[in-house]
Amino acid sequence: MSAKKILSLLGNPGKGSAGGLVAMLGGASLIYGIKESLFTVDGGHRAIIFSRIGGVKDDIFPEGLHFRVPWFHYPVIYDIRTRPHMFTSPTGSKDLQMVNLSLRVLSRPEVSQLPNIYRQLGPDYDDRVLPSITHEVLKAVVAKFTASQLITQRQEVSLLIRRNLVERAKDFNIILDDVSITDLSFSSVYSAAVEKKQVTQQEAQRAQFYVERAKQDRQQKIVNAEGEAKAAQLIGDSLSSNPGYLKLRKIRAAQSIARTVSASMNRSFLDANTLMLNINDDLFDKPVEQAVRKK
Repeated sequence: MSAKKILSLLGNPGKGSAGGLVAMLGGASLIYGIKESLFTVDGGHRAIIFSRIGGVKDDIFPEGLHFRVPWFHYPVIYDIRTRPHMFTSPTGSKDLQMVNLSLRVLSRPEVSQLPNIYRQLGPDYDDRVLPSITHEVLKAVVAKFTASQLITQRQEVSLLIRRNLVERAKDFNIILDDVSITDLSFSSVYSAAVEKKQVTQQEAQRAQFYVERAKQDRQQKIVNAEGEAKAAQLIGDSLSSNPGYLKLRKIRAAQSIARTVSASMNRSFLDANTLMLNINDDLFDKPVEQAVRKK
């Protein structure tokens, strides 16, 4: 660089500074314009565009990088993934019992209707719609069943709630993937009454069991008595037809007594006639002969 040019720059320093500042501002404006002209839609989301001139556009932008006009357009991002919601509603049953019913709802917006959802409900559509329609459907369905039916027909109640709630949510372009009952409880007074009823039924069943067992014991005693009477009759018939049967019974009794005495550690001082051990003696057969003569 020549000395003349250097002196000219030193003599007019403001001209070079202004040019650099303009270039810097221009570059920054370009970068900002590019940044504001692009927006990203994350996975599981969809976007719609609100225009300051024409309002909400009907176009729906999928996942990825998209272009917009800065300041005139700005995107509204919707999460289209299924989200859980928990609702608890105290309501009355058909027999006027208070029921606390908890419901879990899995909901998501209908993608093709996102512009209408934004126009009518805004971005927080689920918080505006789901609580009111859920309580409405729960109260309408529970009122059709008694407290006992809510327990015994729980599956039917759940299906009816789901069908009615799905149809009701369609009016607001909301899709319900699942509706299930998570908890069903009653008032403390009703729970105590149910428990008391169960205890009473168990006591009645226990009493019935005792009655049946007594009948069985009585029948068994009758059968045993009939068996003993029949046995006695058979023994009598045997003695009448064969006197030797009584002798055989005495011999078996003597064998049993001898076996017991031999196995005992105690000493016995009774005579053989008392213990029926004198089977070789004439006195052993004498009572049998007397019994036969009497018959």
